[in-house]
Amino acid sequence: MKLLLNIKKENDDLGKQVNNLVNTLPVITYLKYSITLLFFVASISIQAQDLQYSNGKKYTLGDISVSGNTTFSEQTIVTYSGLRKGKEMTIPGEDIANAIKKLWNSKLFSDIEIYITKIEDDVAYLEIRLSDLPQLNELKINGVKKGKQESIIKESKLNKGVKVTENLITTTKNFLQRKYKKEGFVNTKVHINTIEVKDSIDKARVNMVLNIDKGEKVKIKDIEFTGNDVLSDKRLRKAMKSTKQINRLRILKRSKFIDSAYQADLGHVIEKYKENGYRDARVISDSVIINDDKTISLKIDVNEGELYTFGDITFIGNTVYTNQQLSRLLRIRKGDTYNGVELQKRIADNSKPDAQDITNLYQNNGYLFSSIESVEVSADNNVIDLEIRITEGKPAYFNSVSVVGNDKTNDHVVYREIRTRPGQLYSKANVVRTVRELGQLGFFDAQEISPNFINPNPNEGTIDMEYSVKETGSSQIELQGGYGGGGFIGTLGLSFNNFSIKDIFKKEAYKPIPMGDGQKLALRLQASRFYQTYSFSFSEPWLGGKRPVQFSTSLSHTKQFLYNPITRNADKSRSFNITGITFGLAKRLSVPDDYFTLSQAISFQRYDLNNYNTGLFTFGDGYSNNLSYTIGLSRNNTNIDPIYPTGGSNFSVTGKFSLPYSLFNGVDYEALKAERDENSNIVADVNSNNLERTNASNRISEIDQERYSWLEFYKVKFSGEWYTQLAKDLVLRPKIEFGFLGAYDNDRGAIPFERFFLGGDGLGNFSLDGREIIQLRGYPNQSLTHLDETTGRASNDGSSIYNKFSLELRYPITLKASAKIYALGFLEGGVSAENFRDYNPFNINRSAGLGIRIFMPAFGLLGIDFGHGFDALPGETGKHGWETHFIIGQQF
Repeated sequence: MKLLLNIKKENDDLGKQVNNLVNTLPVITYLKYSITLLFFVASISIQAQDLQYSNGKKYTLGDISVSGNTTFSEQTIVTYSGLRKGKEMTIPGEDIANAIKKLWNSKLFSDIEIYITKIEDDVAYLEIRLSDLPQLNELKINGVKKGKQESIIKESKLNKGVKVTENLITTTKNFLQRKYKKEGFVNTKVHINTIEVKDSIDKARVNMVLNIDKGEKVKIKDIEFTGNDVLSDKRLRKAMKSTKQINRLRILKRSKFIDSAYQADLGHVIEKYKENGYRDARVISDSVIINDDKTISLKIDVNEGELYTFGDITFIGNTVYTNQQLSRLLRIRKGDTYNGVELQKRIADNSKPDAQDITNLYQNNGYLFSSIESVEVSADNNVIDLEIRITEGKPAYFNSVSVVGNDKTNDHVVYREIRTRPGQLYSKANVVRTVRELGQLGFFDAQEISPNFINPNPNEGTIDMEYSVKETGSSQIELQGGYGGGGFIGTLGLSFNNFSIKDIFKKEAYKPIPMGDGQKLALRLQASRFYQTYSFSFSEPWLGGKRPVQFSTSLSHTKQFLYNPITRNADKSRSFNITGITFGLAKRLSVPDDYFTLSQAISFQRYDLNNYNTGLFTFGDGYSNNLSYTIGLSRNNTNIDPIYPTGGSNFSVTGKFSLPYSLFNGVDYEALKAERDENSNIVADVNSNNLERTNASNRISEIDQERYSWLEFYKVKFSGEWYTQLAKDLVLRPKIEFGFLGAYDNDRGAIPFERFFLGGDGLGNFSLDGREIIQLRGYPNQSLTHLDETTGRASNDGSSIYNKFSLELRYPITLKASAKIYALGFLEGGVSAENFRDYNPFNINRSAGLGIRIFMPAFGLLGIDFGHGFDALPGETGKHGWETHFIIGQQF
């Protein structure tokens, strides 16, 4: 048996060497001796045995057999090798080499040998002997928690059945060491052992043991600079964004050492010098010193160079805008301290898509193909003369505009939000605004909206625009059950946020509901032994389909039964019913800008009390009517994702007004007030007999029934919030709120409805009387109203004035479409009062705490907050302490 070629595969990294060797293998001559080439690092041997045939003689292949430890069929291996019976080929020659090469490149075998078993006349018989690479049978990971092992298997692709090669082992080891070094475990060590296992079919398998020793995180004890005279160590350390020395007071940035972040921060140190005029500054050397306490110290030696200033700045190539216009936007004057970083931002600020820079000046006015660069033409005497070289190109026009990915949402709903139209001059600002508007719809994953430029043609000045979107669940279901208020409370809520009412009678449109027209339909039912609430609402965002005018309507009915303390059941003969209907219009304005919205609504509520005597109202039988007009002005320019905005602001001011009935109904409210006060004194007088008190109390109810038969009031509210991105994902949101409920006629007084109830989670549950629930975490629900003069505790009637301050810091855990999760910390405070005499906007109840929010398309927003109240509740002493709040279907 004559061995032609033998390749044993023990290191995949040498695969290229093997391929090169096979490709360059010379024609084997007739030998009376053997030659062996040994590669000690790979144990690769190539042999030519004593063959009894002439150099390069042609043979016809006879049978080709396969042997060795392999699970592949003989036919599969022979076919894959490219060898076939009856083929005429030169032996030795390229055909044998190519067969070895093909089998080798399959990465399925650990060694490959081809033998000549015999030669009859001109027919050569071959044998291919090979062994399969072992497959991974079991994997055991030591040194990390079980919860982390699954991600290691997935990231390293160590699934059962994978072929185990030296390359796989080396790659896995390097990957894990880099992974943990990024997390601050600089001394991570990874050891991988494999053990051969035999099974019933004699298949090559191995068990793998992965030992990970992360060691302790290496922290930076101190960072010292040398050579710096102009900028202090403190300023340079501050310029290092991710590399920080140990500081017990720092929370957001840790002091762990990550080499890649450290190298980037060395660049930030140089940028800090350039911002201050030292353009030639450089890091001469840096060293990492290992301390005895297992920390490290960083020593950085810098050369600051000399201070530079701006000289003459010349614009070249500009025809659309004058030098004066560009200079005003550049805002750099001759003699200013050189700042290369700020110069680049004034030309093109890549961190802000809507920045006020020269590039956006051109981009927002059609010059998509423009390019702008600054060139230093002179640096004599540390004065830098610049040329701003501008290539304007042709104005670009949109040739076509399309949207892909809107499988459920109808095209017209998407296209009416697009600010770029075919034939329109290109504007980067319009592209950015379109992405924002599509994200604000709530029908698409805001993180996945992408504007794609297709077929840009600088010569013709045209561009095709494609917006890629990804649908996300826009309908929500609320199904709850719980025990509270003395009985079981059940809630069923359905919210369809991309509804299509025109298809409601089309059977084929129910998938499972008619969708795609951007309308909103909500149904909600909540019931217990003591109350029932039914509500329906509908809104059309583009009434008529041509302009962004939103029409909305809502209908609700609530029935509350009085609690019977004897039977501990609901007394259904004593009830309080509220029926309400509202119609509203909201129009997007164009002045001062098109972020403004003017909204108007007319609403009517009917309050019916049937023998419902409680401390909430001064009459138990009767009714009140509330006919009101609401007008509001708001401006919302928050960033793309409505669930997790990273920038922008949201302001609103609203006024709600009833008719001034006291001006024309002919009732003398001054006399009624005097009569009421007189009867109140009789009720409070201990010397009054029971009959007098009863008659006086009944008269008070009659007076209040007359006062509140038609509610007369005005209500003003203001709120404002800002979003600021402090770091890549960290967002700060300050917010202020104010509300006031007033009366046209002081003798008639403030109504007992429409009031503010401060404190708690902010969820209204069922609101009987138009009350507004104002969130202030860290205190019980609705507990921070003004003091009742009679009881000395928080009033049950709410307040007519309130204000609130809030500061929230948010950090996203994941912003995927399936579930958006973010953590938050908050500081907030608020106060409420009955009148301005007792109102002090800064005498607030304070709280702080932590929370988490989870938004899932099918269920809306869920969350939990842990708040600590630092102040006492009204009528109590000592701080309140901790409260837990569950948030359902509401965002703050």
